[in-house]
Amino acid sequence: MPGKVKALDGQFDLSGRLAVVTGAAGELCGTMAAVLAARGVKTVILDLDEEKAGQKAECIRAEGGEALAFGCNVLEEAELERCARAVEQRWGIPHILINGAGGNHPSGSVETDFFTGDLDRQDVKTFFNLPTEGFRNVLELNFFGTVLPTKVFARGMVEKGRGNILNMSSMSAGTPLTRVAAYSAAKAAVSNFTRWLAVYLAKTGVRVNALAPGFLMTEQLRFLHIDRETGEYTPRAKKVIAHTPMERYGEPDELIGAMLWLLSDASKFVTGTVIPIDGGFSSYTI
Repeated sequence: MPGKVKALDGQFDLSGRLAVVTGAAGELCGTMAAVLAARGVKTVILDLDEEKAGQKAECIRAEGGEALAFGCNVLEEAELERCARAVEQRWGIPHILINGAGGNHPSGSVETDFFTGDLDRQDVKTFFNLPTEGFRNVLELNFFGTVLPTKVFARGMVEKGRGNILNMSSMSAGTPLTRVAAYSAAKAAVSNFTRWLAVYLAKTGVRVNALAPGFLMTEQLRFLHIDRETGEYTPRAKKVIAHTPMERYGEPDELIGAMLWLLSDASKFVTGTVIPIDGGFSSYTI
């Protein structure tokens, strides 16, 4: 039995591998990148904000990890190709790709849960006066911001006959959240693409999975869900808690266990999954 336990521990060992993480200057994927680096993974930080990407890489190196940083727009295939060549020249073909670039924006959201107003009303943002460009931008960032990095970085994985892709879906993918029309549609596309690609690449040695976080208390969410004057939950936040059986928000580091499992050999027979990390949100009804 001790030998089997030791072998199981070894399945979680990621040391010596190379990971590319998009959106890694942000809070969620920045946490992922830092944990991977601390476990001996050479980590490449890709983010639209080159300065913040550099700062994240510096923090990782200060803790004894290995990291490179690149400013990169995940919607520009030429930029992704440039980064891929630079990574390959320095460290080789990545073993891991985490597609973390994404997020919501008010330009892709309406202001109320239900439409009850005049079609010609302009003082409230509804689906009918929602800027098409805003909707498109949110959709492209989350969906094509997953498709294009995969297209660029997975090619080398397929050539090597090994690799692991982890996408970021959301609780809004299965049952869309009110108001966030574009974001919900985009994350639904990410979940669908994850499953499609997992089947497509199943015979190549490349696995594809996704995490679907529920409501995690990031700085951005705190700004939206906590009243800055009283420190109390906003009305929308109270709805979140009411629909989360564990009656709390998650923390960014609560993604880490599932991430390490999916990226390691401990899950080597797992592909095409979308793992909810949501405090029971997706299971609850009345």
